[in-house]
Parts: sequence; structure tokens; C-alpha cells
Amino acid sequence: MIPTYNNERTLNRVIDGVLKYTEHIIIINDGATDSTSEILKSYPNLEQIHFPKNKGKGVALREGFKKAHEFGYAYAITIDSDGQHYPEDIAVFITGIEKSPDSLLIGDRNMDQEGIPKKSSFGNKFSNFWYTFETGVKLTDTQSGYRLYPLEKLANLNYCTTKFEFEIEVIVRASWKGITVKNVPIQVLYDESERVTHFRPIKDFTRISILNTVLVLIALLYIKPRSLFRKLKKKGLKRFILEDFLQNSDSKEKKALSIGLGVFIGISPLWGFQTVLVIFLALTLKLNKVIAFTFSNVSLPIFIPFIIYGSFQVGACLLGNDPVISNLSDINIQNINFKEHLSQYLVGSFSLAIFLALLIGAIGYITLLVFSKKER
Repeated sequence: MIPTYNNERTLNRVIDGVLKYTEHIIIINDGATDSTSEILKSYPNLEQIHFPKNKGKGVALREGFKKAHEFGYAYAITIDSDGQHYPEDIAVFITGIEKSPDSLLIGDRNMDQEGIPKKSSFGNKFSNFWYTFETGVKLTDTQSGYRLYPLEKLANLNYCTTKFEFEIEVIVRASWKGITVKNVPIQVLYDESERVTHFRPIKDFTRISILNTVLVLIALLYIKPRSLFRKLKKKGLKRFILEDFLQNSDSKEKKALSIGLGVFIGISPLWGFQTVLVIFLALTLKLNKVIAFTFSNVSLPIFIPFIIYGSFQVGACLLGNDPVISNLSDINIQNINFKEHLSQYLVGSFSLAIFLALLIGAIGYITLLVFSKKER
């Protein structure tokens, strides 16, 4: 598949280069206003899709996928028409997919080599960071347009982007679906005299940033909790605790800190944001996400009355006030005026969260210490 838009200087060379290896080619003319249409008349035997107006690279690729799927192809290799890719690297993708069937392969351009524009290298590192954050998968190049897509695996995915950012969205959603996404080494040519890029630094970078914000929220609120619960369901509670908690390769200190973080977030008055915060902080502080998330669930509905009662009691003690709730058996959350007694609740809640985080974290550390001694 060759999506193209106003690359008249390099289009012939790219098509002729690919024709040395295959005639199974789909060219998507994304509303080009130069001589692209005239150039493509020289290739009447190749499948062509022509848009009357420019719709964006994302739309062009998706239309190409549909056409390739209709023809019964299992995979599609995409190559940009700006001349930076070498057609002979098609063999690299073939070898890669033979070793790892049903994978999505991305050409690794080695963006640290000499001759690569600094802005391109920075943009790629920026994209790599957010991809890892959203999926947990580390890649060295997430922006290369030279790729191999497993069409059947991607057929049922839904997308919301239409331009350059589609190439980020598709690999994130593929990873979330369980498709292996990996890099394969390719060559790259940056000839500024011939190459025409249609990437708009301000507009497209803004679109990519908005996309990453949405994907991060989906990852924190849905994907990561879903993965955790799937793992728990698959392994069972006992095996899950043994393998992912006790026998995890993280140090005892890191596990204990993860326990403390989870307990602190779970008890703190941060209702509605606890899942997002605990996973975000665990990632930021490089703690164990599974452990932190598990212990943040001390705020399950059944425990909330106890947490609120304890928060008001501690707050009243620290501030020298009369407790709002005198007896746990009489607690009725609907009748508590949180606004009137906000300072008592907040002081007590955060103080209780810190105390229990330290206490349960210390208990966790001692337990892990005893368990490791038994293992030895």
C-alpha cells in the first residue's frame, strides 16, 4: 500500500522500486493537487484509490486496508511515497512476519544516527514515551510509516482519528487488543532536496497531544484495571498473590512502598480519582502497579463507613473538636454535613491515610521478609 499526497518528485521512484518485488500494490491518492494523477496513469495495472479532496493519511490507510481485505490479503505493508524508505527492506518485513505471525511490525529507522533531523528524533522519542505509558510495551520507533499490518486482526477495531495521528492510535489499540507490536530494522534516506513532508508541526503535534491525552485516560481508567482483573481471574487469587505479589522480581522495599501508596490513595478523600491517581503515581515513582492498585481497593463500598468514621474521629482529636460521629453503629452517610465539617474530615482523612499507609506498608515489609527467609 502506497498512500500519497503531493509527492510528484519521488512517487515514480517509490512505485518502480516496489514493483521490483511485487505487483500486488494499492496506491491511495489522497486528493493530490500536483501531477500525481498524471503519474498514476502510467500504472493502469495497479489498483488505485483516488480521493477528490485531501482527507488525511489516516483515512487513506483505512480505505487501503478495506480494499486489501476485500481482495483477501492477510497482511499489508505500507510505504511512504516521499522516498525516505528503501523498497528492498520489504524482505525484512517478510522475514519478521514469518518469525512472528499475526504481529504488527514497524520499521525502526534508528533515529539516533547521523543525518536525522533533531526535530524528527525528538518527536519520535516523545511518541515512544507515551506509547510505553499507554501500553507497557517499549518500542524504539513508533512513528515510522513503513509497516506491516495484520489485516484480519485489525478488521474489528474502531478508530477516531483521520490524519497523521492515526498511525499512533492504530498501534496503541492493536496492543490493547493483544496484538504483538514490534520493531524491525530498516534503512532510511533523508534527502531534503527531494523529500516533501506534509507534517504541520503545530497543528499535527497538537492533534497528537490531544490523542495521547485521551489514550492515557482510557489506559488508566479502563485498560490497566481490566488487565489486572483479567490476570486475577485467570490465575485465581492464591496464584495471583504468589506470582504477582510475593514472587515478583521487585525488591521488598519497593513492594512495601507500593502497598503504602495503595493504602494512602484508597483512604484519602480523593473519591472518583483513586484508580487514575494510584496507577499514575505508581508509574511515575516506578513502583509496582499491581500491588498499589490492589491495596487501593481498601476503599471498597463495604469499608467506606469505617473509613469515614475513622477520619472524623482522627480529625476531631487533632483539631480538638467534638466528633461529628460519636458511634459507628449510628453512622448514616446521607445525614453527615461534610461541607460544615470539611476541615475535620480532610485533616482526619489524610492523617488516617498516612498512618495506615505506614502501618500496613511496614506489616507488608515484615511479611515479605519472613516469606523470603522461608523461601531460602
